[in-house]
Amino acid sequence: MLSIPTSSDRVGQFCDGVSRRNFLRIGTLGLGALTLPQLLRAESVTGSSRPKSVIMIYLVGGPPHQDMFDLKPEAPKEIAGPWRPIETNVPGIEICEAFPKMARMMDKFVPIRSIVGSQSGHDAIQVFNGFDPKQAKPSGGWPQFGSAAAKVLGGGETTSPPFVSLCYPCTHGPYNEPGPGFLGPAANPFRPTGPTRKDMVLNGITLDRLADRRALLSNVDNFRRTADSSGMMDGLDAYTEQAMGLLTSSKLADALDLSKEDPKNVERYGTGDPTKFIDSNGAPRVPQSMLIARRLIEAGVRIVTLNYSKWDWHGGKNNSIFKREAEDFPIFDQCVSSLVTDLHDRGLAEDCTVIIWGEFGRTPKISAQVGRDHWPRVNSALMAGGGMQTGQVIGATDRLGGEAVSRPVTFPMIYSTLYHNLGIDSQTTTLTDLNGRPQYLVDGNARPLPELV
Repeated sequence: MLSIPTSSDRVGQFCDGVSRRNFLRIGTLGLGALTLPQLLRAESVTGSSRPKSVIMIYLVGGPPHQDMFDLKPEAPKEIAGPWRPIETNVPGIEICEAFPKMARMMDKFVPIRSIVGSQSGHDAIQVFNGFDPKQAKPSGGWPQFGSAAAKVLGGGETTSPPFVSLCYPCTHGPYNEPGPGFLGPAANPFRPTGPTRKDMVLNGITLDRLADRRALLSNVDNFRRTADSSGMMDGLDAYTEQAMGLLTSSKLADALDLSKEDPKNVERYGTGDPTKFIDSNGAPRVPQSMLIARRLIEAGVRIVTLNYSKWDWHGGKNNSIFKREAEDFPIFDQCVSSLVTDLHDRGLAEDCTVIIWGEFGRTPKISAQVGRDHWPRVNSALMAGGGMQTGQVIGATDRLGGEAVSRPVTFPMIYSTLYHNLGIDSQTTTLTDLNGRPQYLVDGNARPLPELV
């Protein structure tokens, strides 16, 4: 069925305002035109038979670094808190006692304890693109990491989109992914959560009939593409290319179907309910998203982003940070250790980088509301995989965990490392903004962390 767009057709919109139902429908999937350039050139860049990839896990709200990977047991009680450090399988590295599984495999991790230059308020932008939200930005804004990497490298498999977001929408806007910026709608991630899952079937349409309808729609859309100057048609081309891959191969749909996974492995990760929010303005805590991320990487997806909530714990005695940590830390320990173990067991760890972080750190002093407040002066991250030199700590903070005293690390440095692990040289690679100007992928000519690469 060929659908003619109408001004009232607003059902099921893409995030850029384009309705899925304005285009040719196969089953319930809207198809646009088909002129997406071929982007499969990653292997010539990386020299690997398996596409390089990244799983980015955003800890919504800002995790407390002093209670997780940078404990200060010798500090005063109002600084140190109740948690004690435990030894790991790497001599000299200690982490929170609530993370025994990660402690037993610390040789596969890299805690970064000295990230500087964080923003002071809740905003996901810096986490997802590495740029300070206060600095000047090009027209259209900076693209998030997944969009930029997908634009440069393309997809790892013709039947899988290069960039998939498993981020559940937060009820508080600043926590959400910032979008594709000046790259436009063609660089949006594929989002399989929600109604999109129902679109990934042919519903009785044969592949021959699908090809005929694809050709027809391409001819109908030629005049629109010629007249279009907004970039919207390019975005629809991208959606169509993704749609065709989904409809002609079950690979991505299978990756999203946890019923095809060993139940024991699903249990090992843990589960959560994506319909339930941790509180009124966060995202749900869904450990199985990490398992789906691993399955997507195996299916050829290059970048997977997901959010894991909720870390903004400074709201009063009934929401005590330490009560929440006692409940949530063991679940986090279980799913993160399972993800990294899985990557190693399946031979993916050399090619897949994992980065886990939030938007800022937390105050050394525990507030009267039994919490730690926002602290932009120092932040932390946990990395794994990517063929990096793991089993080490990068950076250090002072005795109170409030300032970086050695090896300050910036967001652009970490992003340069992520691009390096994908086979992209961030010092020479540029993308063209809406004004036709080349823009570098990271700010300030930042280079990859030599300790890791």
